[in-house]
Amino acid sequence: MKKILGLYFAIIVLISACNMPSTGSVTPQISTAAALTVQAALTAITPLASPTANHSVAATATKAVSTPTYSQPMASVGDVVNCRKGPGTNYERVTQILPAESVKIIGFFSPNYWVVSTKDGECWLSGEFATPVGSFAAVPTVTAPPTPAGGIPKAASFAKTGWTFFCYNGKADITLSWNDNADNESGYRIIRNGDKVAELPANSTYFAETIDLLSGKSVGYQIQAYNESGDASSPTANITCP
Repeated sequence: MKKILGLYFAIIVLISACNMPSTGSVTPQISTAAALTVQAALTAITPLASPTANHSVAATATKAVSTPTYSQPMASVGDVVNCRKGPGTNYERVTQILPAESVKIIGFFSPNYWVVSTKDGECWLSGEFATPVGSFAAVPTVTAPPTPAGGIPKAASFAKTGWTFFCYNGKADITLSWNDNADNESGYRIIRNGDKVAELPANSTYFAETIDLLSGKSVGYQIQAYNESGDASSPTANITCP
């Protein structure tokens, strides 16, 4: 910059000298050359950087830094949870997910089911019991599998000796056996006094357990056949300890 200013000053002096009175006339070519030299010097001065250009570069850099990254969506559970063939408890169980496991999320079914990949195959996990992490908002939405042909399964009926029991010291050994009348059930549930106490696979015909049951107290059992279309329950087996 100092060199340019020095050159500019020298040119001014030269022009002034050319314009001073002299005995001879000033050659027009010298005056024109001096003026062109001044113009070239001014043009050579480097302009300041544009604020707009700097802002554009900064914005581009910021945009590149803030680009979101994708992480594999996963789900975990706080307790042992059934994972089924569809979105509901009437679908057959595929496997159970343990608290120590983490499974890959591959789909979502509204309002609250995740389709996950497990060692036993793909299955449907209720969002009520699952905690998702990662980019789970990016997983695709899926549709429910079709319901089975034939509708709700036929209810089970108790066999000729449908139940036996043995009472002792405030306890009772209960044994139940029934006829499997359905051919399209996903499984059977054991209902004791209105509460589900066990879930068995399709084609099951037997269940046994030991419960607390005082003398003079009663308990009622039903066998519930279920599938994706609904469920049907057997008559109640009422048992009373003497």
